[in-house]
Amino acid sequence: MRIISGIHKGRRLTAPKNLPVRPTTDMSKEALFNILNNQYDFEKLQVLDLFSGTGNISYEFASRGTQNITAVDQNYGCVRYINKVNTELDFSIHCLKSDVYKFLENTHLKADIVFADPPYDFTEADFLKIATLVFEKQLLKEGGVLIIEHAKQTKLSDHQQFSYEKRYGSNVFSFFDQSDS
Repeated sequence: MRIISGIHKGRRLTAPKNLPVRPTTDMSKEALFNILNNQYDFEKLQVLDLFSGTGNISYEFASRGTQNITAVDQNYGCVRYINKVNTELDFSIHCLKSDVYKFLENTHLKADIVFADPPYDFTEADFLKIATLVFEKQLLKEGGVLIIEHAKQTKLSDHQQFSYEKRYGSNVFSFFDQSDS
């Protein structure tokens, strides 16, 4: 994986092979950040990265100047790798080892962007539970967005807060906001 933009643009990172992850592809990540670039000042964002895996998305935000990033993953190897890169690149990512659903149930953190990249083999109900918890717990700041990455076979458009989706190959980003669609 590589960092697409920011102070570490072009930097290649190699995660340990034994991590149970499927990092967001560079093409998909670049397309996602092109969308976000037009809407946000990265330096002022509070970001919550759920199912953070290798930290790929957190690094992209951090490289672009985001200082307030919380990454959550339940795998100790993933958390250890994120902390290692965080130190090496002098980022300020706060990484937590936790079950994401338990974290969402208990946190009072409010974010501008909540990004979730759960395993693609989750059920549709598992994906929708993420969105439901984010909105029930009011974890988005005003104007905030939840983005869930999933496979094209998964349909999340029935959720009340669903706004739109963008497809890149077999990857889909579903966007949710606080409007009463």
